[in-house]
Amino acid sequence: MKIDKVELFGIRLPLHEPFIVSYDKYDDMPAILVKIELENGVVGWGEAVPDQHVTGETWHSALQVLEHELAPLLSDLSPFQIELIHQKMNKKILGNPSAKAAIDCALYDLMGKITEQPVYQLIGGKTHDFLVMPQVISIKSPDEMASDARRMVREGFRNLKIKVGTDMETDIERIRAVRNAIPPEVKLRVDANQGWDRTSAITVIDQTKDCLVEWYEQPVLADDILSLQEIRKVSPAKIMIDEGIHSTHDLLNVIKTRSADMVNIKLMKAGGIYPSLAIANMAEAAGLPCQVGSMVESAVGTMAGAHLAISRDIIQSNELVGPFMISKDIGKVSFEGDVLKFPELPGLGVVVDESLVKELSEVHIIIS
Repeated sequence: MKIDKVELFGIRLPLHEPFIVSYDKYDDMPAILVKIELENGVVGWGEAVPDQHVTGETWHSALQVLEHELAPLLSDLSPFQIELIHQKMNKKILGNPSAKAAIDCALYDLMGKITEQPVYQLIGGKTHDFLVMPQVISIKSPDEMASDARRMVREGFRNLKIKVGTDMETDIERIRAVRNAIPPEVKLRVDANQGWDRTSAITVIDQTKDCLVEWYEQPVLADDILSLQEIRKVSPAKIMIDEGIHSTHDLLNVIKTRSADMVNIKLMKAGGIYPSLAIANMAEAAGLPCQVGSMVESAVGTMAGAHLAISRDIIQSNELVGPFMISKDIGKVSFEGDVLKFPELPGLGVVVDESLVKELSEVHIIIS
């Protein structure tokens, strides 16, 4: 069962509304779907959602890297040679984690289909009975964010995460407005996406210490580990690191400096499921609970993250919110309220609508 052909689809996923974080605004979500076909016709799907602010890739650069550097490495290999394939990709080019993640996820989809097993069975089996999904609120005015929060609670969501990280005073207003709009039993998480400096972060956390914030995520620049360490020492709530963790090497530094309480693992930062497992295992050894995050992926990337999340006990939360934000998805993810339902299907469990993929595609490349 050797790899015979790779197809790349450069698409733009439409959103219900613009997604605004501290460093950018997204009117749609640029993504790349990777379709890997074996000699016997079995197909696996993966996805890249590059972000130049986080992964150092653009949509165009990731397409180029996949076409010219990574996809040609796969010829005549088995999808089960996941370690070798990652070695080859890392030797070929530094970084480019979302491009590598797309290949990695397609390989796991193939392995599941070949063995007729869902991916989570291949990486440890279920350690959680179910996954509870949060909702994420984009940066808006405090009143608008509070209104969104009330609506989401009415819809049945028990966990909310709000984006902040613009100016300190308005961020304090945003946090207070959302907390006042929701019941105390609804969990509130705050993500600054690197938007504060050390002093601002400490001030915001102090001024919102009565807002029952479960954790504050990536308050300062990704590489400012010393500031993160200082913030953690004085924060009454947990501190989660996100953009500062791409690899086990990054995590080792965080463990040594004790600069975070929690780790946000993202397939697009780590390079896929395989390296994400290594991060989760190291975090578990250090006693650091993890979350599986999202770069607003389609059903393909979302379900890849879900299989990872349900397979590791140390992964205690997720923010796989792409299906709630994308208005026209290329596959279906099912929910009962805020609980994700795993389909009785092998691999990632996503039936890809290839006609919609072609409709959304701006680029289609075949490598055989």
